[in-house]
Amino acid sequence: MAERSVVLDATYRALAHPARRELLGLLRGGEARVTDLARAFPVSLASTSKHIRVLESAGLITRRVHGRDHLISLEPRRLAQAGAWIEGYRSFWESRLDKLGEALQGGGPTQRTDDKEEP
Repeated sequence: MAERSVVLDATYRALAHPARRELLGLLRGGEARVTDLARAFPVSLASTSKHIRVLESAGLITRRVHGRDHLISLEPRRLAQAGAWIEGYRSFWESRLDKLGEALQGGGPTQRTDDKEEP
């Protein structure tokens, strides 16, 4: 359980930065060179490389070195684990939202009953 928590913590920490989420989005199209990924951002190659290292250490991407090129690929397994954790809360929120919908339509248990009719 503790190892799973460490993995989720690293995953969500890596996903917390918009540049890293954008990098993952770019990689949805397939493997890319670090230099090509860096061109999509208005920051230095070194700065983009730091974001790539965070994603790599979280297990969200893999790196393959071919000569001088560092090729980056999306690693979907960790994203799937993070998605499964969130999915575990879907039924909780859906039932809450269903109850809210009923209440808003006047048929729910939270309907106010302090309005009494006068005889």
